[in-house]
Amino acid sequence: MKRIWLLFAQTVTVLLAALFVVATLKPEWLNRRSVLPTVVPVIESPGTPAITGSSATSRSLRDAAKAASPAVVSINTSKAPESTPHTNDPWFRFFFGDQAQGQPQEGLGSGVIVSPAGYILTNNHVIEEADQIEVVLNDGRKTVAQVIGTDPETDLAILKVDLTGMPVVTLGDSDALAIGDQVLAIGNPFGVGQTVTSGIVSALGRTQLGINTFENFIQTDAAINPGNSGGALVDINGHLMGINTAIYSRSGGSMGIGFAIPTSTARTVMEAIVRDGKVTRGWIGVEPQDLTQELAESFGVPPGSGVVITGVLQNGPAAQAGMRPGDVVTHLADKPVGNVTQLLSAVAALVPGTPSTLDIIRKDGPLKLKITPGKRNLSRNTPTNR
Repeated sequence: MKRIWLLFAQTVTVLLAALFVVATLKPEWLNRRSVLPTVVPVIESPGTPAITGSSATSRSLRDAAKAASPAVVSINTSKAPESTPHTNDPWFRFFFGDQAQGQPQEGLGSGVIVSPAGYILTNNHVIEEADQIEVVLNDGRKTVAQVIGTDPETDLAILKVDLTGMPVVTLGDSDALAIGDQVLAIGNPFGVGQTVTSGIVSALGRTQLGINTFENFIQTDAAINPGNSGGALVDINGHLMGINTAIYSRSGGSMGIGFAIPTSTARTVMEAIVRDGKVTRGWIGVEPQDLTQELAESFGVPPGSGVVITGVLQNGPAAQAGMRPGDVVTHLADKPVGNVTQLLSAVAALVPGTPSTLDIIRKDGPLKLKITPGKRNLSRNTPTNR
């Protein structure tokens, strides 16, 4: 009996020792289990289909880039060097060579083909004062462009090239954009070649940035750098939502704050330039100011529901209509006016010579005026150029 117990004890001791050795040196031998695929449930909101398999690929922005990129062009500009008193002096040129003539100034930007007829949208500052403008298509074709017209107050310009078979971007509805929508910025930054960057709409209706006279910018965090000016801001369908114009930067490079002119503005400017060769805007001759809390209370109107007029140009359209300093404009052409920017845009949209209605509030009550706007003149550098 003792032998059996001794044999049992020795066997158990050997097995435990073997188990200890295996656990120490080869622990995976003890953890072998059948490997089964892990299934992660897809949680979806009611009415929203789950994105699985090949459908997930559709979230890529490749289709938007593929649709819009061919219509985005590079724009190279050059300006002849300024002449000096010694430019035509043969002796000066003999000693100093062609350096006496200076070096031509070159610029770089982008543009968007918006019509099969060869019309290209870009920024005015891209082609301003250029003596020669060269357009380079995404397929490698190059040609000289003609300036059809410019609008410095929105920083837009229309070019035209004579080529066949050109790709055209689809104009989208920028008024339907919402904060958080995905967008792509397409252009030629730093001259490295066409580049596509992605981001979202960070804000809408940005004004008072001191960039243009008429400001209503789309703000995006899609990387925009020098050379992107005049390029396309498109949505996930590849439709044009804006023209990339400016960035906020302390270093000269992208810091995630870029601004684009909405397609709604660009379309209006483009149609006017193609039709008339220029943009004609209304003018009434007033100096407006946003309503402060105190002024709003004194007139008995909510803040942001009108604009107070602090100055009226003598014999201007507003003065002839009976407007006085201290009047609060609430509506123009039956459209509400909540701030100075809205009033400026509403006045600019008026057709010169065509009467319109103006709703104002005076201390003795509301009043409706009939005003005939004049033509806005860029040479007027006074606050009443509105």
